[in-house]
Amino acid sequence: MAKKGNRVQVILECTEHKSSGVPGTSRYITTKNKKNTPDRMELKKFNSRLKKMTVHKEIK
Repeated sequence: MAKKGNRVQVILECTEHKSSGVPGTSRYITTKNKKNTPDRMELKKFNSRLKKMTVHKEIK
């Protein structure tokens, strides 16, 4: 039986990638506790296409 709780899966997408003109996207999947962080997450993650650390924001 699956656990019930406040943890949900979220998708993080790079904010700088669309304006760079490089094809493809940089996305990460992670989990967050909806009770502790109700707003959208922003994390600095490595973008392998741009080869640098960029800000990734939660989508959907």
